[in-house]
Amino acid sequence: MRLTTEERVEMGLKQQGTVNPAFGDKEHDGAPQLAADVAQPQTEDLDRGPDLVYALNDRPPWYLCILLGFQHYILAFGGIIAVPLILAEPLCIKDNNVAKSQLISTIFFVSGLCTILQTAVGTRLPILQGGTFSFITPTLAILALPKWQCPAPKGSVTGPTPLQNTTGLPDNDNSDEVWMSRMREIQGAILVSSLLQIVLGFSGLVGLVLKYIGPLAIAPTINLIGLSLFIEAGKKSGGHWGIAALTVCLILLFSQYLSKVNVPMIAYKDKKWKVFQYPLFKLFSALFGMCGAWLVCFLLTIFDVFPTKSDQYGFSARTDISLDAVTNSPWFHVPYPGQWGMPTVSVSSVLGMTAGVLASTMESIGDYYACARLCGAPPPPTHAINRGIAVEGIGCILAALWGTGNGTTSYSQNIAALGITKVGSRLVLQTAGILMIILGIFGKFGAVFITIPDPVIGGMFLVMFGMIAAVGISNLQYVDLNSSRNLLILGFSTFSGLVLPTWFHSNPGIIDTGIKELDQVIVVLFTTHMFIGGFFGFVLDNTIPGTEKERGIKSWQDEAQQESKNLCDESCYDIPYLNSVFKRFKCFQYLPFLPSYKTRR
Repeated sequence: MRLTTEERVEMGLKQQGTVNPAFGDKEHDGAPQLAADVAQPQTEDLDRGPDLVYALNDRPPWYLCILLGFQHYILAFGGIIAVPLILAEPLCIKDNNVAKSQLISTIFFVSGLCTILQTAVGTRLPILQGGTFSFITPTLAILALPKWQCPAPKGSVTGPTPLQNTTGLPDNDNSDEVWMSRMREIQGAILVSSLLQIVLGFSGLVGLVLKYIGPLAIAPTINLIGLSLFIEAGKKSGGHWGIAALTVCLILLFSQYLSKVNVPMIAYKDKKWKVFQYPLFKLFSALFGMCGAWLVCFLLTIFDVFPTKSDQYGFSARTDISLDAVTNSPWFHVPYPGQWGMPTVSVSSVLGMTAGVLASTMESIGDYYACARLCGAPPPPTHAINRGIAVEGIGCILAALWGTGNGTTSYSQNIAALGITKVGSRLVLQTAGILMIILGIFGKFGAVFITIPDPVIGGMFLVMFGMIAAVGISNLQYVDLNSSRNLLILGFSTFSGLVLPTWFHSNPGIIDTGIKELDQVIVVLFTTHMFIGGFFGFVLDNTIPGTEKERGIKSWQDEAQQESKNLCDESCYDIPYLNSVFKRFKCFQYLPFLPSYKTRR
């Protein structure tokens, strides 16, 4: 008899029936006992699979949820904040720190909303939602059109980050209208193109395709998510390889070498103080590693060890480069829909942005499987993936209404953090969403983290993106790697996912069909690494003859059933409170995005 996990976790009801052996027969009602909650999972590595401290449905103490959620906030900070910084120059706000701080507050606010929406009614996996780089390429293509060129030159950029400019131009009606008109064009393109994602999810078209997706299609997709970001990691780490190496060493120290070291801590319970052992280093390895390197950079900046000229090696490791962003950021900024005006829609912009939507959808499907594997959940069923894609489309519409200049998608670096910290609790990510909303309102708080040096972020990327690539490779354990068929599919799809985007980036303007919109769609698709790898893996795996055992389909399904018995069943993907209603009425069995749909198959 399976544990009624959803009722106990989401509704706070008492536990019923036999306890799932994966949880070691421990009670979860009332306030959790810290020593038991931590020590017990560590003694059951074989049952818990990924050696999780907290699994998907577990509820860590509230203060741990805040700290772990804040760690996810920090990990996503670099990727989310990069979006408005990249768009600053084409939006003609390169020197307008006030406008940039408003965009930063808006994108964090919306990311928090979308994270709560995805973890509550979407896939219900611990996935953080944030700005996506898949939308940046079509956005830059749209803003590169002659009608959207900036009216006057703003001067050259002195460094890799727009925030290195120390001049903040005063706002006026004309300058605001210049960048807001461009923002409204991007808003309209995202608003309309995201409807495609909603249709794909709610209609079940995504789920139909998933029936033909196996490990040979998933592995190169997830693998290329990590491998394709090596340039970004190299650029940031290259600012000072010593600081980047220090960050890597600190993260490895806390997450691996000290992972079994429990720190004595004191808690007040039952009217007396108690000492308990806690794996502090394992839980906060990424946060400790990054903050430790950040502190070293701060001290070296105070003592002027780093150079003071921007053209010298090591300058990007200073922590005082972007202090003007903290000064110019407002204390409070509450984003609201339509704050930049009514979105405008044009056919060319919508078609160009559609390619970004398709690429983001493919990337998210791979992230769902990676996240499920790392948090100890069974592979996501069809209805969960359909609903997750549809909710991402709703999130992109919210981002368009609020005016972030971007959409939302699942964040790969936060999924990788699940494998390092061993915390896969859904509640932690929901707490992170709440923190993003609250901290998005406090402009100066977010601006403080802009001072994190690029080499520190680069060192963190080296670990995180490597973890993502390794998760993709781990899917090959179900495949017969002695088969020349499988080796060909894997090698070609992975290698093509690296070669084709590199060639298209090296030969801009090579595609000329005479239709600009079609050119944008082709360029965006063929410059997205994970789309190329996943596409070739999917096509070749389903066209080249091979047995289910050879392809790994049977082993993958058997492993999914085994995991559902040892960890949790597919009920972890059900929508809370409404599950009984969906099962009561037969009409819900025909909706491919509801949990009741699985009973019809």
